[in-house]
Amino acid sequence: MDARSQAELREAYGQALAALRAGRAATAERQARAIQARAPGDVNSMCLIGVALLDQDKVPDAIETLERVVFAAPHFWQARTDLARAYRSAGRLETAREELRRVVEAAPALQTAWLAYGDVLVDLEKYPDARVAYDRARLCDPYIRRIEEATAALVAKDRKKAEVMFRDILKTDASHVAAVCGLAAVLLTVSRGADALRLLRHALKQSAHLPLAWRGLCQTMVDLGRLPEAEAAVRRLLKIEPENPKNWVMLGNVCTHLMRQPDALIAFEEAARLNPGEVRLRLSIGHLHKTLGHRRECEAAYKSCLSIDSNFGEAYWCLADLKNYLFSDAEMAAMQALLKGDGGDDADQAQLHFALGRAFENRRHYTAAFDHYAIGNARRRKTISFDIGVFEKKTRRVREFFDGAFFERRATAGWTDGSPIFVVGLPRSGSTLVEQILASHSRVEGTFELPNVLTIVRELDHANPEHDAYPESVRALPLGEFAALGRRYIEETAPIRSGRPHFIDKMPNNFSHVGLIHAMLPKAIVIDVRRHPMDSCFSTFKQHFAEGQSFSYDLNDLGRYYRCYLSLMDHWDTVLPGKVLHLAYEELVRDPQSNIRRLLDHCGLQFEAACLAFHETKRSVRTASAEQVRQPLYASGVGYWKHFEAQLAPLRRALGDAMDRFADAS
Repeated sequence: MDARSQAELREAYGQALAALRAGRAATAERQARAIQARAPGDVNSMCLIGVALLDQDKVPDAIETLERVVFAAPHFWQARTDLARAYRSAGRLETAREELRRVVEAAPALQTAWLAYGDVLVDLEKYPDARVAYDRARLCDPYIRRIEEATAALVAKDRKKAEVMFRDILKTDASHVAAVCGLAAVLLTVSRGADALRLLRHALKQSAHLPLAWRGLCQTMVDLGRLPEAEAAVRRLLKIEPENPKNWVMLGNVCTHLMRQPDALIAFEEAARLNPGEVRLRLSIGHLHKTLGHRRECEAAYKSCLSIDSNFGEAYWCLADLKNYLFSDAEMAAMQALLKGDGGDDADQAQLHFALGRAFENRRHYTAAFDHYAIGNARRRKTISFDIGVFEKKTRRVREFFDGAFFERRATAGWTDGSPIFVVGLPRSGSTLVEQILASHSRVEGTFELPNVLTIVRELDHANPEHDAYPESVRALPLGEFAALGRRYIEETAPIRSGRPHFIDKMPNNFSHVGLIHAMLPKAIVIDVRRHPMDSCFSTFKQHFAEGQSFSYDLNDLGRYYRCYLSLMDHWDTVLPGKVLHLAYEELVRDPQSNIRRLLDHCGLQFEAACLAFHETKRSVRTASAEQVRQPLYASGVGYWKHFEAQLAPLRRALGDAMDRFADAS
């Protein structure tokens, strides 16, 4: 064969290999057979045919082909590795293990052999040996330094750099398992869970049990709301790596999402046992104790964080967020000693200022309290991206799109399940209180702030390159798609419910999406919990949120956001009259029995005395109001903003004529 023909065959082989690595096995097989026709007996193309057959689940044919390759080229170690993979697919595990043992002894730098060896050892339940094999595969990776650099960029939140590096590796090797997993992790940071899942499925074809891929799969399933699958993934992972604290953290997070806080606590305690110096594990344990109402254990966990790291500002804020925790003089002095003026980390310094604000407020030193709240908010605001003007425009678009004609045209659309009760409003307005009252009823189940509606909205928003397609993208949905979305919501939330006729979704931000909710679930119940804007906004202003609520760190933004909220609730009343029950926090506190009866009537529920004794209900509460809803009703929060009246003048101006709608606006 002349040089030109050889070059043509090399090019053809490269194309076939690229097709195989890209997951196009049938194409790769066809191209490799064409090479065989021109160069009969060529072991490289014959091996490629065998792998392509294996990828198409044609296992007997794959074994027959690869055995011929190995007979012709006994030291072709990659072919022996692929043959072992075929033996494994056929259930011949001991044969596969013996084949791979010979390969890794003869070619210890062959990464694919170590990956295949790890898979077989897992099948044989030889988990310690499998961990060794996977670690050897990692060390043999010719791209290990670039993978580590890309991973470090992703951890540092340099998403663009990480993505470029992972994609560069995949240009050379489209099936490189670590790069595939890394790119999937990048996609999760921009809420592209479906694309991440596709990549991880591809990674698992290269190595069926690789812990890196299963960790990514677990997180992807959480992001997609497929919680039982997430739990199955992490429990599979724990069989291989029971001593890895990251896996126990993942299990804890999954159990938390599944409303199984006691199980989550066990998982985080195990993670802390394996990694006793990690302060954030102790913090998570404190959060779980708080959710479960274990006040003494909660305080102890937060204080143990400070024993590990006395500079950990977040622990001080967590203590302050217990609302009635009284800092000692020594604790206040310790916090003040950690302040760095305009220096230091913005996120950490913000939490110290929020904690000091709460500490001074509890001592009724209101001027000092507000000064710290103001600085804390300013520092926190520097760490987030929020444009109130953009939100105001989006609010206008939502009002204009979801008009009366929209609902007339879709009167028969949606999934007719009436079990969800959506409690909406602004944070710190009493929604957790209303949830606790409803969850005290025998026919209602409390959950938490469910992300499912916001996930659907985000998907609709991402229908254009600017990620700003919602709400107009809803116009393109076929009529039947609304029922599909409603059914999806019901199915995704099923794992966190125990079978009561109704369940609560207390995501406050859903006030923007009442129109979409009605189109998807026309029989769903909606409750708007409303509080005087000055109390509501100030209570939000002095709350450091772990995530979300980006509008809350500036008084002008808060006032304008509240006006957007009012405009949307007014709009829903116009186009969906009677859909939303508006419940005033102040009225609920003043006359609980009448307002609780009104609430239950709207939900089609009979009155039960347990709803009046809601503070006695034992359940997990995950919001900032967890401590408060375990107490009887109190009116001390009504008009509380007046202690800070002078400092809140910018908020009052931003609220404008919205103040005229509320009694006691002075």
